[in-house]
Order: sequence, then structure tokens, then C-alpha cells
Amino acid sequence: MKNLLLASTSTVFGGSYLDYLLPELNNHFKDAERLIFIPYARPGGITHDSYTDKAREAFDNLDIEVVGLHEFNDPRAALQKAEAVFTGGGNTFLLVDQLYKNDLMATLRERIFEGLPYLGTSAGTNIAGVSMQTTNDMPIIYPPSFKTIGAVPFNINPHYLDPIEGIEHMGETRETRIAEFHHFNTIPVVGLREGSWIAVNGKTNTLKGSLSARIFEAGKKPYELETGSILNFG
Repeated sequence: MKNLLLASTSTVFGGSYLDYLLPELNNHFKDAERLIFIPYARPGGITHDSYTDKAREAFDNLDIEVVGLHEFNDPRAALQKAEAVFTGGGNTFLLVDQLYKNDLMATLRERIFEGLPYLGTSAGTNIAGVSMQTTNDMPIIYPPSFKTIGAVPFNINPHYLDPIEGIEHMGETRETRIAEFHHFNTIPVVGLREGSWIAVNGKTNTLKGSLSARIFEAGKKPYELETGSILNFG
């Protein structure tokens, strides 16, 4: 029975790290005393230790111990025994590269499908989809594969941005880029706006937060899905 929270971002404007999610996290991780944090995306080039400290500070509010996956001599064995896992944001290409090169992608997938409580933000949310091909990140490194966990039967575009009325945008909008993805792929894409998240319980994927999501399906016009709706395709 899958049990995931997939958030667009870790921090909403004006807030602190994970604070808007704390009520959800308190319930989501209610049975966990210790959580493993995966810092491999390393936003802005900060160290794994510094990134883990940031996560540790947030989870102090829930009395949950946080240990970075990089701190274990055998990270694969650590995931196999984990009570809960949180994968933070940053660069998805780097995150996926590190998960494959450390032989962790399959283990993480196996544990998630067993019901391991999982939190992803941004890049950590990207890897829950079928592939990482709808990330916004620059390809700073070339991972062995773009295939990811497939915990949900669609891809996610975190930090989804709508065109701003009255501003002449000189490049592609997110909607245009996702349309380009659908020229070669049929996987549905959920445009997840800041402050929104997807709660995955078994086979039920529910949109949460105060905002609607932008939904993209190959061969169809994009449409809005209101918060509280079930994400169901096919």
C-alpha cells in the first residue's frame, strides 16, 4: 500500500522550510521515530551535511530523528531498513544520477511499493513519476536513465508556472514545453503549483493544497483539476 506525499516545493513564499506541510507530515510520519533524508540533489551546491541539517531542523518540530543517507557506509542496506524517507529538492539530473550510480533506485522503488512513508519535494517529487523528463532542471550531468520510480502513473512538473498576462515572454512557457514532451511521449503530466501536493494512498492519488493543478494529456487540451480531486488517467 503506497504511502507518499509529493510536494511541488519545500518552501512557499514568506514561509520557512516545510512549515506549510507540518500538519500533513505529523500524520504522514506518525509511526516513524527516525527518517532517512536523501540529500543527493544538493540545491545550490551546498554539502550533503548542510542540506541534511536543514531537514533535521524542520523535523525537530515533529520529534523525528533525521539521518542523511550519505552518512551510512551501506546506503542500500539503510534504505532497506528505513522507517521513513524524505528526498529533498535541487537538481533532478544529479539526484537521479546518484541514485542509479549508488544502486539505490530499485531499492527505493521496492520499499515505496511496500508502503514505506515517503516525502518528496521538487526533485524528490519528480522521481516518483514514470520518468524525470518533465523536470525544469538543467541537465548538469547525464544519468544512466531517465526512468524513475513510477509510484504514480504520470509525470509531475513541480513549480508549475502559468503565463503572466501582459508580459511578453520571449521563450517557451511550461505549457509549450510539456506539449513538446507529448510530441514523443504519452505519459500524462500534472502541473503542480507552489504550495500544492499529491497524497498517494495505495492506488488513490489525491490533489491537496489550496490551488488547482494544470493537467496535460497527449492529444487533449490542457485543463484544470480542483484541489481535493482524484488524479485518475486512462
